[in-house]
Amino acid sequence: MAWLPDGKPADVYSAPCPSRAALDRIADKWTVLIVVALDDGPRRYGELRDAIDGVSEKMLTQTLRSLERDGLVARTVTPTVPPKVEYRLTDLGRTLQEPLAAVRDWAERHINAVEAARLRYDTNT
Repeated sequence: MAWLPDGKPADVYSAPCPSRAALDRIADKWTVLIVVALDDGPRRYGELRDAIDGVSEKMLTQTLRSLERDGLVARTVTPTVPPKVEYRLTDLGRTLQEPLAAVRDWAERHINAVEAARLRYDTNT
């Protein structure tokens, strides 16, 4: 358990707890996909955009900035012409690799059951 600067324990069930913002960040689908896409090492912006089908440039940019602000992703600019920009997971970001890969694997493994449940629900309502 982590303790906050005010001496209280971190508790995502408490509305004012800042851990909710962290939960919100890591529960975002674009965050999951970016972290998993960076599993194999640094990537350039265009490589991330191409790897994550359906992400708009606006959402990719916003999510990368949020991940950088939260200390999960590092942005490195190499002063070339044109500048080379790469994104990589930080040590903190790498702590998310295993849990987010598990979420991705679960989604891929159980999508047929989820779709069947949705169909049953929609048929009965």
